[in-house]
Amino acid sequence: MRAPHLHDTLRRFCLGAFAVFTAELESGADLPFAFEEHGSYDRPTLYEYRPLVRGFVEARADRLYERQDVKDAVADLLREPAARIYAHAHEGPSRDEAKAVYRSVLVPLLIGTAESCGGFDWDDSAFDRAWEQLAESLFGDGHSYGAVAPLVGVSVGTTIDLGDGIRVRAAAAGELSALWPESAGLLPRGFGREPDRLCVIELERPLEKGADEAPDAPAELADAVTAIRLATSAPVAAGPVLFERLDWRPYGIRPVLPIAATAPPGEPTRLDPFRATVVADLRPRLGIADDDARLGDALDRWELALFQSEPFRSEQLRCALDSALGEGDGAWAASIRAAALLGATPQERADLLDRFREPTEELLRRLLVEVLLHGDRRRLVRELDETLLALRARPTPVAELLTRAS
Repeated sequence: MRAPHLHDTLRRFCLGAFAVFTAELESGADLPFAFEEHGSYDRPTLYEYRPLVRGFVEARADRLYERQDVKDAVADLLREPAARIYAHAHEGPSRDEAKAVYRSVLVPLLIGTAESCGGFDWDDSAFDRAWEQLAESLFGDGHSYGAVAPLVGVSVGTTIDLGDGIRVRAAAAGELSALWPESAGLLPRGFGREPDRLCVIELERPLEKGADEAPDAPAELADAVTAIRLATSAPVAAGPVLFERLDWRPYGIRPVLPIAATAPPGEPTRLDPFRATVVADLRPRLGIADDDARLGDALDRWELALFQSEPFRSEQLRCALDSALGEGDGAWAASIRAAALLGATPQERADLLDRFREPTEELLRRLLVEVLLHGDRRRLVRELDETLLALRARPTPVAELLTRAS
């Protein structure tokens, strides 16, 4: 047996909690239950009496915390470095590691044991099964991390791989409520019932043994949402919360970043495989903005403009254009460069120059996609200036290259 001392300490904790709950039930407390019907074609209907122990335990978890067997179990867990990744998900602003370990490890262990027992009649084999699952998570070769959030504004025909463990897929019936019973009140209105509200965006990633920090899922999924908006012009939004799991056990519920959780106006669209390749190319390139403040400002202003009304929207878009290609020379220079980049013929460039006087979200979207896919914004500005001076050929827009390849 792995960590026999920890096994014995956690067993005493569960036994103590069972004794407390049994005494409460004998004193008149009610254990709620569900009466579930299981029917199938051409077979008798079966009914299941299922005690709802999760809510019962969670409602009394804070009262158990002061018991000595809880303190002993928490102290032993804090000596295990592998438990820290669980604690970090629940520490919150107080950074109370002891309480975090209690909420993230001990309470789920207690709930798992009670659910396997079907209540609070102790069964050693039920505890051993719950312990083995915990031990595999704590002492295995690594962890399997996952985060999933509802996605609205697009539909898919098949799973869309966006790279680095991020994908968009159709939501499976009951997948969220199976691990997070409280999820029903945290989903977007109409989710699971409307054509553009049937998808989830998911991050899955293996973690090495000894890792004590989970991926920054809110930031990574927010970048993915921005990339989808850039590639499709769809009114995409994720959340409002994402659901995290570790080794296929509930790990946490975190808010999605507000800019990604708010749906801009627009018509829903289908995320097809071609545009998915553009999304997959754009998503990692958004990190370029971390080292290029002007590009970051252009992206932020364009995305904010999606939610604003006039005159603020037009001002944001003009500033975004200046940040993208102005390079200190002003919006007029940025317009000339943008027209040279996006226009294939002299007439197209002249038309684009006129349109860039009052740029739209769609026009800025096309421009930002090109800037990101070229990779080096400053070098692109120099190349466009040389093009305007007839010193070199016009840089071929990446979107044109992708269209030819398809």
